[in-house]
Amino acid sequence: MARQKQQGFTLVEVLVALMVMAIVATMAWQGVDGMVRARDATQQRLGNNLQLGTVLAQWDVDLAAVQDSGVVPPLGFDGASLRLTRRSDAGMQLVVWSLKPDATGATRWLRWASPVVQRSGELQDLWLRSQQFQGGEAGQLEMLTGVSQWQLYYYRVNAWTNAQSSGDISPVDVAASGARQRERLPTGVRLVLSFAPGSGRAGNLTRDLVLGPQP
Repeated sequence: MARQKQQGFTLVEVLVALMVMAIVATMAWQGVDGMVRARDATQQRLGNNLQLGTVLAQWDVDLAAVQDSGVVPPLGFDGASLRLTRRSDAGMQLVVWSLKPDATGATRWLRWASPVVQRSGELQDLWLRSQQFQGGEAGQLEMLTGVSQWQLYYYRVNAWTNAQSSGDISPVDVAASGARQRERLPTGVRLVLSFAPGSGRAGNLTRDLVLGPQP
């Protein structure tokens, strides 16, 4: 009886099969890698949006609690820092929002809040010392990174104006009260944040807030 011919794959067939498997594996890996990258990008965007929402909520709280003490300006913006006095249950507090570079030159949006004080002299001292705010003070918080610049506008007399321009003088009887003349609080504040390339955010963000009437 003749021997039965042995069945099997030729070397060429094995090489072709291996090549097909390699191509399929590469395509599968690229698909998985794309899904992982998309997931990571989505998580980063969600994290950035959550952080931004938390920061803006604190901004709103600070501005909503602005109180004119009659001792120092309730709002003061010099282009780099915003100083405001806000009321609390135990007294008055000074808050500074400032845009400062770090050691690498990257910009950081910072917030610093003073202890609550009850004496006019203490509030005046805090206000004077805050004008030398350097960004390394104890108790400061880094709110956002990647902010290239920020601008503030006040709503006065039915129009938005630069926060660094002078406003209306509040009608104060200086002779009777001993208080100095001061600018009237605006009825609204507009915040414009510009984000640097590579910060994970793009373009400008504008946020308007209405200030409540002073008691």
